[in-house]
Amino acid sequence: MKVEPLTLWAPRAWLPGGWAEQVVLRSDEDGRWCEVRAQAGLPPSGARALAGAVLPGLVNAHSHAFHRAFAGLAERFDAPGAGLHTWGALRDHVAVRLTPELLQAVASHLYVELLRGGYTHVVEFNDLHLQPDGSPYPDAQRMAWALADAAQEVGIGLTLVPVLREHARNGQALPEGQRRFARNLEHTLQEAQAVRESGRPLLHAALGVHALSAVQAPALAQLARTAGPELRVHVQIAEHQTYVQSWREATGTGPVEWLARQDLLGRHWTLVHGTHAGDEEVQAVGQAGASLVLCPSSEANLGDGLADLARWIEAGVPVALGSDSQVTRTWREELRWLDYGQRLLRQHRQGPAKSNTPSTSGAGRLWTMAQQGGAAAAGLERWGLVEGARADLLVIDTADASLLGTPAPQLLDALVFSSPGRPWRDTVVGGRFVVRNHLHPHSAAIAGRFERAMRSIWSL
Repeated sequence: MKVEPLTLWAPRAWLPGGWAEQVVLRSDEDGRWCEVRAQAGLPPSGARALAGAVLPGLVNAHSHAFHRAFAGLAERFDAPGAGLHTWGALRDHVAVRLTPELLQAVASHLYVELLRGGYTHVVEFNDLHLQPDGSPYPDAQRMAWALADAAQEVGIGLTLVPVLREHARNGQALPEGQRRFARNLEHTLQEAQAVRESGRPLLHAALGVHALSAVQAPALAQLARTAGPELRVHVQIAEHQTYVQSWREATGTGPVEWLARQDLLGRHWTLVHGTHAGDEEVQAVGQAGASLVLCPSSEANLGDGLADLARWIEAGVPVALGSDSQVTRTWREELRWLDYGQRLLRQHRQGPAKSNTPSTSGAGRLWTMAQQGGAAAAGLERWGLVEGARADLLVIDTADASLLGTPAPQLLDALVFSSPGRPWRDTVVGGRFVVRNHLHPHSAAIAGRFERAMRSIWSL
């Protein structure tokens, strides 16, 4: 789909080297940047002067959209140790009630929130596949198209990840409340192929694995061979101590080490969580060129633990952010959670991110890490305000209460480490304005559908 080319001028913009002044940004009819030029002087004739400093959009590298329907509802602890059980029970309650129409309503609302949170692309772990009774839909990809329709309506980029899940972690059949999650290798590959061939703008495909213990080794090997270097493979791994211990008891190795020993890890692999990976496992991931997704607010909410970010960075592993269970839907808070967790872990105020930009800004280093890691996780070869990348950007509202009066060189620090607000005045995705002056054109209708969906889901 062709779009109207844009010529924009930003007083300041975050380019690969950090902040640059007086930047001209031109996009082509394919929705990609064809010119990015700093120190351009005053806006050229016909250019739209943007109302604030500009950042690239960020990739949300791990999302379960349907979890939005119970975000914030799993905080009752009526019995000792009931927390995670309650969370899982709520997940299953939502899962068995979602029709494609309800899923689209929930996902559309979430994706508007993610846009407002500074994400312009989301990697969606598509768990739900079957009908509530466990039978396939007449159109086997019906739930996938509900997510794709939601993203298209909202205007956010989407990588759909059909998830291979053959059985429960104990090797038994999935329980009744989770049978919609079952997906064999054939159906996983078919969905990825259907997404790739759909021709929808801003839509990409990848492959997912729920967990190593949820699949048979031959199916995992075949999925890796089929993916080749073209499709990314996402796997949730080493998330809980109990899971890591049970895997070690069954195989004699940690899950990441086992994956490396199977000679499966490569540059097109993305590990999600990796919270309890050992030093040698982290090194193996770095040597393979794979990437990592951390979901700080979700991992904290579930009590999973803290990944040692410094080890992953030192190993050269690209690190991205994900919203996972949707308890937080803005990258500002995710970055803040990530950095504060590391400060508490290390008992040191200076964060672990390497200085890979000329800036001494802690937020700048974190931001650069998440920007590069997100592109890797989504399989996007070029990303950011660079020629050839998709034309995505965020216009910062410096009149927002949380940013008012902030010195220009420290704007990114204030974005991450100052009070939350609504900092994005305008948002561009694929060369199109999808938010103008804080307003999304479909947000009111989408919010109404979401409210009705919630009433349907929670009408017991």
